[in-house]
Amino acid sequence: MSIFDKLKNAAKEAVSGSEKETFVFQALPESVEELKALPEAALDTPFKAAALTVCALCAYAAEPQIGIDMLNFLRGPRPLSTTDIQFLRDRFADGQTYVPFSYFAGAKPENDYTPSEPFTVTVFADSYTYQNEGYAKLNIASGGADSPRQVTLRKKGDGTWCLWEQFLTVGIRKPKSQDPWA
Repeated sequence: MSIFDKLKNAAKEAVSGSEKETFVFQALPESVEELKALPEAALDTPFKAAALTVCALCAYAAEPQIGIDMLNFLRGPRPLSTTDIQFLRDRFADGQTYVPFSYFAGAKPENDYTPSEPFTVTVFADSYTYQNEGYAKLNIASGGADSPRQVTLRKKGDGTWCLWEQFLTVGIRKPKSQDPWA
């Protein structure tokens, strides 16, 4: 068995579908300074960076520039490009500001994605999480989707984890108040 195979098997055993972290926020950050003040902003695990990504996207839904500032902090040395910003703008078009809130506990179409308070998000690993060295692909369940969405993080040389890409802004079921079939 090669070293690569041994590492791959060790990673599979380490995650085995049970590695998860739950984060509780008494309030959502409303500025990049508030985000940086949270203990999770140490970004010393990919789970923390993924949880804060949800918070940053919620901030974007309320005030795009603040969300962009938060996402740029989470992205470390690789800020959002013009294309990335346009992608976000497109994803939040047509009143889809509810999407990031769907990742918090209690948020579902029936209650128009109103999360329970305190705001609680669970990030979990699977057998593919550590497939590529220096990267972690984590999952977050949405109350409006049948399968979890992914966030990919990249580890910097100093040990911190930065947002590499997110697939949290993809479509989910419409909130009951916006669903003409409800």
